[in-house]
Amino acid sequence: MEVLDRIARTCRAAAPRIVLSEGGDVRVVEAACRAAADGLARISIVGTRDRFEELSKGHAGADRVEVFDPATSDLTPRYADAYLELRRHKGMDATRARETMETRLGFAAMMVRSGDADGTIGGAVATTADTVRTALQVIGKAPDTDVVSSYFLMVLAEPFSHPVIFADCGLVIEPDAGELASIAIASSRSLNALTGETPRVGMLSFSTKGSVPAKAHPSLQRIQEATRLVQSRAPDLPIDGELQFDAAILPEIAAKKAPGSPIGGQANVLIFPDLNAGNIGYKIAQRLGGAVALGPILQGLAKPANDLSRGCSAEDIYRMIAITGAQAVAGTS
Repeated sequence: MEVLDRIARTCRAAAPRIVLSEGGDVRVVEAACRAAADGLARISIVGTRDRFEELSKGHAGADRVEVFDPATSDLTPRYADAYLELRRHKGMDATRARETMETRLGFAAMMVRSGDADGTIGGAVATTADTVRTALQVIGKAPDTDVVSSYFLMVLAEPFSHPVIFADCGLVIEPDAGELASIAIASSRSLNALTGETPRVGMLSFSTKGSVPAKAHPSLQRIQEATRLVQSRAPDLPIDGELQFDAAILPEIAAKKAPGSPIGGQANVLIFPDLNAGNIGYKIAQRLGGAVALGPILQGLAKPANDLSRGCSAEDIYRMIAITGAQAVAGTS
């Protein structure tokens, strides 16, 4: 897949430091060793040395993976002190700070915050809630971000040869108009940073350009207001909404349903009205449409931290290493 090859080349050229927080999982270890062997990134893993050696037997690249055990690492006391200062205003005490930094998610996130790694990946074992919460509490939001969201980079089956972003499919349950606008702008930047493609945003709905009166459902008003907000905040970004899915991605349908649309049925950033629609939509595209779904990829954090599905494969993790590294190289997250 050309887009994945481009992302991997970007990652290899810069050799960012990526830390995987779940070193006791066989899929994580396999992906870590492969990435190290391929020179995809400089790989660290959080776990015990004994468990890593057990799981990495026979894998090329194992000798290039750095293993950190939070229970014994010399970094843990420093990380605990840093976390205590970071969260003291929230009532954090020294004991809980140390306990948090002895968790694998917490230790990995602090590696990124402290500059000892450029990005982190978790979620093969931990829940999305735990993974994202730790990233928010330790790494924090980017300074110009009002909402942290997620997206999937979709590599579609023919005849769609270009990469497409679906957002938000994994995090923000029912975004308001302002959050939808922020997700649209962040997702357009993410597409450009990862792929070099010029973003064209479609704000999705069950209605196209007033085919259903806005008063018929609150979501229509939200989508229309979000579209106006994006046009105000990012006037050079091609965007249209509200649009049905076919009017967003098929020029011949757009010509009938949305004549004169500034994106002309060529959207490559698709913003779903809520998490229900987004999550269902990406899984239909993946399972019935043959798309490769890469994600969920988080955006809006100060530094890259990404979540995995607990059903992920070693191949999925390997690809996420490349994406996280490319985010670090681009200075986006």
